Amino acid sequence: MSVLLFRLRNVPDDEADDVRKLLHDNQIEFYETSAGSWGTSTAAIWLKHREELDKARELIDHYQQQRSIDQRNAYEELKKDRKHKTLIDSFRENPLRFIAYLVFIIVILYFSIKPFISLSSQAK
Repeated sequence: MSVLLFRLRNVPDDEADDVRKLLHDNQIEFYETSAGSWGTSTAAIWLKHREELDKARELIDHYQQQRSIDQRNAYEELKKDRKHKTLIDSFRENPLRFIAYLVFIIVILYFSIKPFISLSSQAK
């Protein structure tokens, strides 16, 4: 019976490719499902045989630990070279979008706390 191994929602393409290659290199049979046209299905990698779950999970866990270390080191290298993306860089890339997001956040915050401000002013 098939078993869900790895969800693909919000997973970078290179990570998904690495997981596929890892499973293939270790002769673990799997198949994929997509999110579908409307994005309502589960995009995932499934194992064909439940007995391979522990081995596959161990391989993926080890891979993700190593990937985490590599990504953290790459980010630290970017920071050291001052090439990492900052808030100011986001503003410079697209100031209109940045301002629109900022306004949207302020509006949401306003409507979220407005009832509490009204209640505290009525209590006085």
